[in-house]
Amino acid sequence: MVLTGGTIVTRDGIHRADIAIRDGTIAGIGQEARGGQTLDITGLTVLPGVIDSQVHFREPGHEQKENLEAGTRAALLGGVCSVFEMPNTSPPTTTAEALDDKFRRARGRAWVDHAFFIGASPDNIEDLAELERLPGCTGVKIFMGSSTGTLLVPDDKSLARVLASGTRRCAIHAEDEDRLNERKALIKDGASVEIHPEVRDPLSALIATRRILELARAAGRPVHVLHISTADELPLLAAAKDIATAETTPNHLTLTAPQCYRELGARAQMNPPVRDQAHQDALWEQGIRGGVIDVLGSDHAPHTLEEKALPYPQSPSGMPGTQTLLPVMLDHVHRGRLTLERLAELASWMPARIYGASRKGALAVGYDADLTIVDLNATRTIRNDWIASPAGWTPFDGKTVRGWPIMTMIRGRVAMREDEVLGSPMGQPVTFETDEGD
Repeated sequence: MVLTGGTIVTRDGIHRADIAIRDGTIAGIGQEARGGQTLDITGLTVLPGVIDSQVHFREPGHEQKENLEAGTRAALLGGVCSVFEMPNTSPPTTTAEALDDKFRRARGRAWVDHAFFIGASPDNIEDLAELERLPGCTGVKIFMGSSTGTLLVPDDKSLARVLASGTRRCAIHAEDEDRLNERKALIKDGASVEIHPEVRDPLSALIATRRILELARAAGRPVHVLHISTADELPLLAAAKDIATAETTPNHLTLTAPQCYRELGARAQMNPPVRDQAHQDALWEQGIRGGVIDVLGSDHAPHTLEEKALPYPQSPSGMPGTQTLLPVMLDHVHRGRLTLERLAELASWMPARIYGASRKGALAVGYDADLTIVDLNATRTIRNDWIASPAGWTPFDGKTVRGWPIMTMIRGRVAMREDEVLGSPMGQPVTFETDEGD
């Protein structure tokens, strides 16, 4: 197949070029593109297949909120070609058996390519070096502070042991558990959800990020700090590029406190919290435009509306996001907040590179023909009834955006076109190189 007439986004820039696909792989670009069947995509733009590097699909244990079939279908509809799924399921993914169980569950049900994190716990530290190299494992995920689920490694001694067990980059939820426990006094008698950014305050994130950077450098172990939410962490991360990469979410770049809590209530509640305009401005200026942030991940973490209606703090943290990651960020591109090349770097190139995903994240000969094809001029309104998750809602309901995923190709097959899922699930496990950046 040859895709003709489109505009492509590569590491060399944005230009018009045809793409030839053979046996699920990019076989030629530009003048090298030759083939029998053609697909005219004139007027559309081709991004390297988007990778959502942080999703929680809740299976096993909480399939009423999300599951591997619906979650990967949501990703596909949103233009995402691969997902890296987190380990805080029930039971948590902390053993080879639990990891294998997820791959069995995904077989024949996953619409996009997928990999799973192993969760660090006090019980599996000695096994992590072996577990992180199992086929289809993205790496090790460390929760420094309590969030959804039971995974937790809060103290420096245990964290140092985790970092000493293995070599691949660890993903970090950086909130300080001692600080979080101290802050619970603010809500012991109940409170409005508007206080959530104060309960899990910027200092709780700053302390944890400072700790993990010091521990990582001492261990010589690369880390990836997830869902950065504060201005305070950015200078630390900027000075730690030798050992750390960083990620933020469309939620932290788009929603702002206190307005989002007043309008959405607990539907805006996530960990770490959506914060005020000053923190968001820093994320944009220093993080996105200044280059401190390396990756965009949705932190897709659905809960039912019934759960979200519980009084705070009984209401759980997390919201759907994989289906809206690209539409929301394309709208930011339209508004001039970042370039299309920077979006491709954050959502495709860098998540593949830092975790060492093979043949993913770039439009280049020899790479998987994972293509996210978008119409930069399409205007759509995001609605709850478009959301594929069983939770059935999005914090962006009613938001009109400019830019929309028109087609998602998984290894050369058109799997989504014009909001319609085509064929049957064909997602496969992502493979990883042993050396990062290959």
